[in-house]
Amino acid sequence: QVQLVESGGGLVQTGGSLRVSCAASGSIRNIIGMGWYRQAPGNQRELVAFVSSGGTDYADSVKGRFTISRDNAKNTVDLQMNSLKPEDTAVYYCNLRIIGGSYWGQGTQVTVSS
Repeated sequence: QVQLVESGGGLVQTGGSLRVSCAASGSIRNIIGMGWYRQAPGNQRELVAFVSSGGTDYADSVKGRFTISRDNAKNTVDLQMNSLKPEDTAVYYCNLRIIGGSYWGQGTQVTVSS
């Protein structure tokens, strides 16, 4: 049983910063990578940032503002979000991708007020 536990998020004003963290536990094998997705009301879930052995990917909308970091030994992944904008408001989901499947966290709300 694999569990992803997220922390962080919250409410911040435009231009502010937040950090969300995710820790994976359980029987974890064949990891491809870990990352963050987000879903705003009425929108599809979208990739924010993902880190794997192949490198790091960011959504164009967050490049230069968000930084993802991963601790392979601890199976954790953090997302530092700077210069936040109202359009960053969404539920942020941690994702753990393995060969043959994927796991999701429960989601954490990030709200940026204008």
